[in-house]
Amino acid sequence: MIFDTHIHFNDERIYQDFDKYFSEAIKLGVNRFLCIGYDLESSKLAINLAEKHKEIYAAIGVIPTEHKQYVLKEEGKTSTIDEIRSLAKTSKKVISIGEIGLDYYWENAPEIKEKQKIMFKEQIELANELNLPISIHCRNAIQDCYNVLKENKVKKTGIMHCYSGSKEMAKEFEKLGYKIAFGGVLTFKNSKDSKETLLNIKKESIVFETDAPYLAPTPYRGKMNEPKYICETIKYAAEMLNLTYEEMQNISFKNSLEILNIKYE
Repeated sequence: MIFDTHIHFNDERIYQDFDKYFSEAIKLGVNRFLCIGYDLESSKLAINLAEKHKEIYAAIGVIPTEHKQYVLKEEGKTSTIDEIRSLAKTSKKVISIGEIGLDYYWENAPEIKEKQKIMFKEQIELANELNLPISIHCRNAIQDCYNVLKENKVKKTGIMHCYSGSKEMAKEFEKLGYKIAFGGVLTFKNSKDSKETLLNIKKESIVFETDAPYLAPTPYRGKMNEPKYICETIKYAAEMLNLTYEEMQNISFKNSLEILNIKYE
């Protein structure tokens, strides 16, 4: 039993051959997926896929790099947060707000950082209003991301997607109640921080993801990531932790259900 806690079935590269990628993953035991939105259109598609397939759930939100399309509440127009709220109410398969957070990798001008923080806080407020966890995108902004989460408590906490910080910071996110998601990066030779984090956090904090079609694990690095490749990451983690593949599956599956407030049927 495997739960992919962060996948983009709504990305054109996977969506155009959805049946193929979906069925291949199901055959290997990947039987639950959280399809993540990154803007309004991808969020709508995530909901559409979730409504059609019992194995798929939806997370909806606007990623920080899409700050130009995000209309803040204070701007006096139809705000983006109102649109996300309306979307969330269209389906019970919406179980998370995400992916949301901070990203200073591409742009780091002070005014952009400030807008991203406001976007993050608005979407956290909505998550609390709807009693949902969040899926967190954090790139080159680990301290600011931690500060926002510490100062703006999320009732249902959530998942640190594609975590790339230090083991020390991972423990701080653990203290706040967040799960740490490991994807293909864990299998890369130069992924020292990911490996150290896996070895130093509690097993109860571990979940897995693909982020497909991005960040394919070894031996597929550099190619398009496919949903079934999550198995490679879990096998790699199991070996690192001296667990069987089945034990690693069971631990992470239970953790995923817990943080996403799902009853497995």
